[in-house]
Amino acid sequence: MTHHIHVRSTGRTIAVNEGETILTAALDAGIAYPHGCRSGRCGSCKSRLVKGEVDLLPHTPFSLTEKERQEGLILACRAMPKSSGEVLWLHGDADAVDHPRRDIQARIVEISDATHDIKRVRLSIENGQAFRFSAGQYARLTFPGVPTRDYSMANRPEEAILEFHIRRVPSGVTSGHVASSAKVGDRVRVEGPFGSSYLRERHKGPIVCVAGGSGLAPIKSIVETALAAGLKQPIRVYFGARSENDLYLLDRFAALEVGHPNLTFIPVLSAPSEPTERRVGNVSDALAQDLADCDGWKAYVAGPPVMVEAAGTALAERGLGVGDLHADIFFTPELAPAA
Repeated sequence: MTHHIHVRSTGRTIAVNEGETILTAALDAGIAYPHGCRSGRCGSCKSRLVKGEVDLLPHTPFSLTEKERQEGLILACRAMPKSSGEVLWLHGDADAVDHPRRDIQARIVEISDATHDIKRVRLSIENGQAFRFSAGQYARLTFPGVPTRDYSMANRPEEAILEFHIRRVPSGVTSGHVASSAKVGDRVRVEGPFGSSYLRERHKGPIVCVAGGSGLAPIKSIVETALAAGLKQPIRVYFGARSENDLYLLDRFAALEVGHPNLTFIPVLSAPSEPTERRVGNVSDALAQDLADCDGWKAYVAGPPVMVEAAGTALAERGLGVGDLHADIFFTPELAPAA
């Protein structure tokens, strides 16, 4: 059954099919609905249900409290309509971007090992077509003969060569192809950009970035873009990995720290295989130990669901505003249906 939801913030009415969330239907309809994680963890798509009824899928208390639910608030990313109705989103965004969606062809110009299970893939766009995006966004890549997957850009938006960090996941057809078969010269279809976990350059307060594994790709783009734009506020980057051989780009961030005293880069190892002088533990614990008051901060978090949720909870407990958490959750194929 299809229900019709009027999005008061835009004056448009959208059709929401059975089993579909309001956010998914709105994005498919081309509405720039405020959102972040798309999985009930960040609260960026919090909205008021003006009319109608919805079923809410599981979500974190940080993103929507029981009191807020009783007051008629919902998360558009978790709301499946039971009737036609009307919603009004709560969080406007002064830094909202609206890049044109492109569908372009590119070729691999470089492929190399970033770690034992992450490939650094660089693409050159054919025919000089522009691919405009904001730092932190992602693209939909189609390599020959394998399923399409989403990967975040690691380069700055003004750079001509697109860079992606692709981690091989267990039973991953596409990431397995990249790891073992992809080669320089292969054509790759690039669609996008997508995502709302991008750098808010107008923000003047401190910034904390949290990356897990190949989640360092969008964080690299965000940090390099912020520094190139002359942002002077403190920027703290926490990079969570299991052991030493899962770390990468250490020299790059060390060089950035030398040139930018407002930047601090902190690797955190959760399961080091040998004695280490690095921080040890979960990256969320490092946040809890280091940060006392995050009111007025912006947080950009990218990585697996468990890490994103733990980091979001730690930051919320230290005063981070719901609208100030911008999350990019890296779902592997086996996790996507559950999410």
